[in-house]
Amino acid sequence: MELTKEYIENTKKNGEEAMRSLVTKFDKDNSKVNFILESLGYLPKNYKGDWLFKFTQHENYKVRMSAIKNIGKLKLNGEIEILYKLFTTETRTEIKREIISSIGRQRNIESKDFLIATLKDKDPKIVSQAIRALLVFKGNIEITNELKKLRNHKNEMIQSVIEKEFFSKNSSDSTLHHTETFEFLKNTIVHGDVLEVLKSVPDESIHLTFTSPPYYNARDYSIYPSYQDYLFFLDEVFKAVHRVTKEGRFLLINTSPIIIPRISRQHSSKRYPIPFDLHHYIVNAGWEYIDDIIWLKPETSVKNRVGGFQQHRKPLGYKPNTVTEMIMVYRKQTTKLIDWNIRQYPKEIVEKSKVANGFETSNVWEIDPTYNRNHTAVFPVELCKKVIEYYSFKGDLVFDPFGGSGTFGRAAKSLNRLFFLTELNDDYFEYMKSTKKSNSLFNEYETKFLEIEEFNKIANDTN
Repeated sequence: MELTKEYIENTKKNGEEAMRSLVTKFDKDNSKVNFILESLGYLPKNYKGDWLFKFTQHENYKVRMSAIKNIGKLKLNGEIEILYKLFTTETRTEIKREIISSIGRQRNIESKDFLIATLKDKDPKIVSQAIRALLVFKGNIEITNELKKLRNHKNEMIQSVIEKEFFSKNSSDSTLHHTETFEFLKNTIVHGDVLEVLKSVPDESIHLTFTSPPYYNARDYSIYPSYQDYLFFLDEVFKAVHRVTKEGRFLLINTSPIIIPRISRQHSSKRYPIPFDLHHYIVNAGWEYIDDIIWLKPETSVKNRVGGFQQHRKPLGYKPNTVTEMIMVYRKQTTKLIDWNIRQYPKEIVEKSKVANGFETSNVWEIDPTYNRNHTAVFPVELCKKVIEYYSFKGDLVFDPFGGSGTFGRAAKSLNRLFFLTELNDDYFEYMKSTKKSNSLFNEYETKFLEIEEFNKIANDTN
């Protein structure tokens, strides 16, 4: 007789005695006993399952785990006391989690004292299971008060659950619906310091921000007194971007470590890990880390750092060619799930915005860099398009605080998004204005090129 899931299912239909006999037949074979328990599936409401309890004492932890999972499917009465005792005697924490889960499935208010006591467990996953079980009785004052005490729990996941369930505020008081934005921001490029410009941008105006900040003292247009000053500046920028971003929407930052050349052969060059140092500031500003995407460039397109090592091959002198940049993905912190954001849009917009086949399936994107004699660090259009398609809907307002040559704006228009760019550098702003004459993407809809004074006046008149 071959022991298959189909055979076990048919045996289950023949009653509990048939199942008891089947398990007894293989009682000495742990793997087969566990296979039977794992294959039980749905159990009828009137299923007693008393034969399962002996396996909660089994020497094999996998068998114990499977038995407890099935016990959780039963309607327990006095037997629930067995689970209480098992929790105190079980040594494996993953099984203790399953015991709490099985107790929670009973939805029995009489378990509240035991579950409340479990909230003090050292394993945050056990605590999370207990919270889940207790939230069924959220209206109970005692339970609510006990759960609220976890607001300052050491574990951040527990903190977030309690915050959402008991302390989250309603959506912001933005005068706009989630899908809408202000007319004066649409397809607008402002010549000015981004921090000054954003002071005139209302809260929750922007759906997506994607930018590549100026690299620390690596270009003539990005000189800062110190690396710390550079990080402080970006911290202020992304705090401001957080304020103007719609609830639960995304910020993507393209950065990479950079090298500041040495002063002389008697001194060392200095390498700064920008994406890693910046991350701390971003999350403290209210952004939740979501993903990291690697932009992989052809090795022939980057500066050769490994040449010296190829000659001498001496240990300690190895310096690989840097063929990657990082795109860090963040979401504005919210208690709402992404599904909530999606539901704000009409079904036809969601359908029209769906990403076509051929999308990236991994976090490594192979994209050739772009070169432009008017800008030393240009976004590839392909990179911009991927970000726009994956993280926004048609009609959304997308923002680049360091607009550069305007690639992000052109990509946005080609994908039926609206754009808002700011750029401080005079040459880059004039270059973007000149492309209006030759680039149909900027001509398809009217693009406004504004000095900061003009923009502030329009913003004040609007508000």
